[in-house]
Amino acid sequence: MRVSETDHKNQMKRLEERIAAVKKTQEPKPRADEHYSAANLAWRMVIEMVSGLGIGFGIGYGLDSLLGTLPIFLVLFTLLGLAAGIKTMLNSAKEIEEKQAADAAEIEQAAEVAQRDERD
Repeated sequence: MRVSETDHKNQMKRLEERIAAVKKTQEPKPRADEHYSAANLAWRMVIEMVSGLGIGFGIGYGLDSLLGTLPIFLVLFTLLGLAAGIKTMLNSAKEIEEKQAADAAEIEQAAEVAQRDERD
């Protein structure tokens, strides 16, 4: 049984329409808050750094008040708090980078599967 040329073209056209319809349903909807996502990440990092600094300052000031050695522990724990805040901020940046890399790999894999399906 041989399919005529026009039947084959019609089948291909219907298949392309179905594929386009499925792709349209799978396209992610643009998020209204996507514009602010980079700002949210930046604020998260700033808050982590400032909170580390504030906690270090508080511990240092408290120890200096109890022991009567005002500038020593204040400076020491403020610097330790700053270091802890920066470390936490860098860990957050690494976590975000890994998440973005995983999302990109997932999209690339889906594109390869779709491309393979088109060839078959």
